[in-house]
Amino acid sequence: MSINNSFDFLIQWHLTERCNLKCSHCYQTGKHINEMSYVEIKETVKEIAETISGWQTGYGIDFSPSVNITGGEPFLRNDLFEILSEFRNTGFDMYLLTNGILIDNAKAGRLYKMGVKGVQVSIEGPEKIHEGIRGKGSFQASVRGVRHLLDAGLTVTLNVTVSRLNAEYLLDMVELSSGLGVHRLGFSRLVPSGRGNSLLNEMLKTNAVKDLYEKIFSFDLDNGLEIVTGDPVASQFRNNSGDMESGDVPLGGCAAGISGLTIMPDGTVVPCRRLPIPLGNVKKDSLREIWSMSNVLNDLRNRSKYKGKCGSCEKWANCRGCRAIAYSCSMAEGKGDILAPDPQCFL
Repeated sequence: MSINNSFDFLIQWHLTERCNLKCSHCYQTGKHINEMSYVEIKETVKEIAETISGWQTGYGIDFSPSVNITGGEPFLRNDLFEILSEFRNTGFDMYLLTNGILIDNAKAGRLYKMGVKGVQVSIEGPEKIHEGIRGKGSFQASVRGVRHLLDAGLTVTLNVTVSRLNAEYLLDMVELSSGLGVHRLGFSRLVPSGRGNSLLNEMLKTNAVKDLYEKIFSFDLDNGLEIVTGDPVASQFRNNSGDMESGDVPLGGCAAGISGLTIMPDGTVVPCRRLPIPLGNVKKDSLREIWSMSNVLNDLRNRSKYKGKCGSCEKWANCRGCRAIAYSCSMAEGKGDILAPDPQCFL
């Protein structure tokens, strides 16, 4: 997750850990997690809406709340559309993250009628590369889902998790995206957590990340295709922005603890799905108290706590590196430090 502007507030909600794929780079561990019931989710949505309303009234700030609904595979929840209705009724912008395989024309049409703002479908490269990561038969099935979404009139983003396994195929992904007629092509770096921990050695080296981003942002795009990313390092590289005279006040970049939270299927709150540090649980804890009182979140907001080059970087307020990558890589060194420097940062 990354911040688009200082008043965005994003909830990323993983409704289930169940999935119809077993991707090699997945952040999941395969352990069973009890899922919140529809009633529990409904109550939590109400609390989130009331919390944001209280912030708006108390601070005189207009927030733009949004929710990313995902999993696992969110379409494995039989009550997915009822859950989406709850968010629609509270005025949240709704986005869906999926592998696309279970989407048919009827489901795509329902998403459009409900006002879903966009759907992200994960594609890792050309068919052979994609299926090497996500499993045999998954490529064409996901592409069919993408076509159903486009036919329904939805805004579609293809997203690539970049590593040594697929970095050389980004131009192929541009061509695929243009050929399908999707609106955006997104990318993020591999975070070696969960099942993806086995791919630690497949992470790109720092210079390779820099070279890749230079190549991505130099692509001559046509057909209205837009390249987007939630990677704070990539966005600062592209924008070439400094600290915007913000001092120690975060304005953009990594959203963990700044403008968003993640809710796990059982209600556990974490700063980010790939940053598995429990902050509380929405079934028994106040989301507003978690947001304001968590030592973990307050550390993430405090520049003086950051280690290495991230703490001294002039772009800190607009970047802070990817906290999930910093944490996962420090875990591999036996430290587990959420404030460690981003090891792939070239800024």
